[in-house]
Amino acid sequence: MTQIPEDKRTEIEAAAFRRLVKHFQERTDVQNLDVMNLAGFCRNCLSKWYRAAATERGVELSDPEARELIYGMPYDEWKAKFQK
Repeated sequence: MTQIPEDKRTEIEAAAFRRLVKHFQERTDVQNLDVMNLAGFCRNCLSKWYRAAATERGVELSDPEARELIYGMPYDEWKAKFQK
């Protein structure tokens, strides 16, 4: 396996994470329940993991703030527009 320097690995992981979040924001037709049933996690899980990682690094985020970062808009707005 190719050895990737730690700083590059972090950059690559961050880019992949950003792409995943963008994909979730663009695929509003895919419901959280669908993702949860197939993958075992959903947008809400991702927002909780994001918040936990931020907290571990001394950055405090509320649940609504973390969800807005993942959903691309306030959660209540996303639910009203896209949740079925």
